[in-house]
Amino acid sequence: MATARRSQAKKTVKKTAAAVASTLSPQSPKGTPAGTPIFADPTFTPDPTKYKVAHASDTQAYKEMDALIAAHKFLPLAFPSVPGVTEPVLNLADALGPGGAAIVSSIESAGQMVFHSAGDTGATQGPKTENEVVDKMLADFTGEAAGAVPRFFYNLGDIVYSFGEHKYYYDQFYDAYRNYPAPIFAIPGNHDGIVLPAPAGTGNPDDSLSAFLANFCTPGFAHSTDSVGISRTTMIQPGVYFTLEAPFVRILGLYSNIMENPGVISSTPDPKSGKPKFPNLSDVQIDYLTAALTRIKKQKFTGAVILAVHHPPYAFGKHSGSMVMLKEIDAVCAAVGVWPHVVLSGHAHNYQRFTRTLGSRQIPFYVVGNGGHGLSKLNIDPTLRTPIPMPAFAQPERNDSVTLNSYDFKNYGYLRIVVNAKLLHLEYHPASDGTDTKTPDDSVTIDLATGTLTTQTIQS
Repeated sequence: MATARRSQAKKTVKKTAAAVASTLSPQSPKGTPAGTPIFADPTFTPDPTKYKVAHASDTQAYKEMDALIAAHKFLPLAFPSVPGVTEPVLNLADALGPGGAAIVSSIESAGQMVFHSAGDTGATQGPKTENEVVDKMLADFTGEAAGAVPRFFYNLGDIVYSFGEHKYYYDQFYDAYRNYPAPIFAIPGNHDGIVLPAPAGTGNPDDSLSAFLANFCTPGFAHSTDSVGISRTTMIQPGVYFTLEAPFVRILGLYSNIMENPGVISSTPDPKSGKPKFPNLSDVQIDYLTAALTRIKKQKFTGAVILAVHHPPYAFGKHSGSMVMLKEIDAVCAAVGVWPHVVLSGHAHNYQRFTRTLGSRQIPFYVVGNGGHGLSKLNIDPTLRTPIPMPAFAQPERNDSVTLNSYDFKNYGYLRIVVNAKLLHLEYHPASDGTDTKTPDDSVTIDLATGTLTTQTIQS
């Protein structure tokens, strides 16, 4: 089975590599964006204490969803491909607007870049928990040297609960981030794409991701009707899967669809028959990943390569890992000969950090799903000391090993990520530490040249 999967991946690589003829960065399929982006509101305002639109009970909707799952009828939905391009790319300079090139040049001159990341930010019970995380992130903009100021926030999905509705975007996204003074990028999570039958939903699969697309994937910078007067403009991402190209880093974002478990990024061929398990899905994301990694190899890109996907390959608890999805990703990485330095995910509503040892490489796998939504407890003996070997996650055909290095299911939080030409440094900051605390509760540093964890320090 593994041999067949590797053979298919090699065929895909050859087909896609032929299309990657240029070593120049592909242009955004949408061209130069129209308008000027706005990020934070012009006047800093205090945190809201309640939602503008009361969140109705989703109990009946979840009952209907559970019934569909039990009947094996809750399946992945088709998602929009990006026409005319295999690897859709968004350059940070374009997302920053007319002055973006100068800002990117200043980042490069400073020699490093800082950004934030977390997932599962939407909350249904009120703004308190999301406020705590955002306020902690905002503190990273004050009292910092120019090279340490965050340049953007990368959301790992599940932006709006429970089903990505337009009407909740104001409270769960726009108002929550009204003071955040930088671009916000995102990949959708399962809750951003779910469509339920009437009366809980429209029952129309074409409605999947509609609100996400309207707020994150517009041709130019615009004010969404969902923002209800908040200044932030829409984002100009080329699609639900794309490469974000920024100084010292490329972030490859995948959409892992609507199922609770597992994540799905393709038609998913059956390992025995070869027939697709989900024939309604295309394999454009496999082609995309192949093209993105091939371009990295052809260009001899030496910066950080980050893979972002909402469903985590490894996870404890109610939200389990997605090993089949990981094997598809592995097949492409092995065929191209390029592996990510780190994998970022959400979905499980807590914090988990694993290390995968693969040959000489050490690849951190993160779950950062405690960005504001209700926390999920981990089924783990609290007396166990990390690192904890995870043999159930190992793949004998890859001769790898996996350990659980850190976890937190009691606090909301986020990652602060620092990258330069040689090192990638990731810090976990719980919101409960307060806005004055700058020391992280967990951190790792990766040597970009060797793909291994290092004790070298970075000016963070």
